[in-house]
Amino acid sequence: MEARLYQKLEDERVQCNLCAHRCKISPGKLGICRVRENRNGTLYTLVYGKVISQAADPVEKKPLFHFYPGTTAFSIATVGCNFQCQFCQNWEISQMPREEGRILGGNVPPEIIVRNAKRYGSRSIAYTYTEPTIFFEYAYDIAVLAHQEGIANIYVTNGYMTPEMLEAFHPYLDAANVDLKAGKDEFYRKYCGARLQPVLDSLKKMKSMGIWVEVTTLIIPGLNDSEEELRFIADFIAKELGPETPWHVSRFHPHYKMLDRPPTPVATLHKAREIGLKAGLRYVYEGNVPGSEGENTYCYNCGRLLIRRFGFSILEYRITDGRCYQCGAPIDGVGL
Repeated sequence: MEARLYQKLEDERVQCNLCAHRCKISPGKLGICRVRENRNGTLYTLVYGKVISQAADPVEKKPLFHFYPGTTAFSIATVGCNFQCQFCQNWEISQMPREEGRILGGNVPPEIIVRNAKRYGSRSIAYTYTEPTIFFEYAYDIAVLAHQEGIANIYVTNGYMTPEMLEAFHPYLDAANVDLKAGKDEFYRKYCGARLQPVLDSLKKMKSMGIWVEVTTLIIPGLNDSEEELRFIADFIAKELGPETPWHVSRFHPHYKMLDRPPTPVATLHKAREIGLKAGLRYVYEGNVPGSEGENTYCYNCGRLLIRRFGFSILEYRITDGRCYQCGAPIDGVGL
């Protein structure tokens, strides 16, 4: 299918304006994502409808803790990514076009995805597992149909999209979990093949558009776990996005090309959570540590336990009409 959000240049070259790389692509060549190709001066997406994974997940797995908690998100992905993270947990599919030169996936029309979401009783559809920005055309067409059926749309993303992409998608985008992988541009360049500033810009733009945003930081020992860097991220979220924005600090486990580092000490997650709360954030969660106190939601006003979780499961729920059952403080989120 012909791609959207691109412009034609001289000599049959094109510029893709979908993600912040803004690749200029010569005829017969691919963009950095390896799933958008210039064919004789026309840019094509190679992954439209090619679903490599689909499942009905708890929305907490995204992770989204303040967006219709306790519901399922019908989750889909195609292969490909505009990042090359050395620690990717889904590298087999995200890096397949780059490492194997293959694009696999079944041909599933948008209406079938929406039908499947309804069949599973899912409150939302999540574009996830790989980077959804690179299958924008497919996600967009699904999202339009989903809204017609009263189903919400979620992006689980690295945040490396252009303002043009967000402006095109945002009428149909209800929530996003954005990976803010580090607080330093050097980290992004060395370990992801990208830059920090476009991610910060996307986060601010999403919030300004009224999209419900939660932020995730995978804390990797020795790389992005310094107090200085964690304070930078916490302060950015609190001041630029708002104290109501949940921050998920997640435990790293060795994956893909980053096998030389140990799992994140749980004490580091505790420290990060404390930094976030001191920065004024109302909700800071510890991820990949089932049973941790940091999985729970507490009232920022009176401190009472509101949602007790174990992993992706809700064990207790004490929010009434979007408010704390004890003091009546409004609890931030959608569908609480």
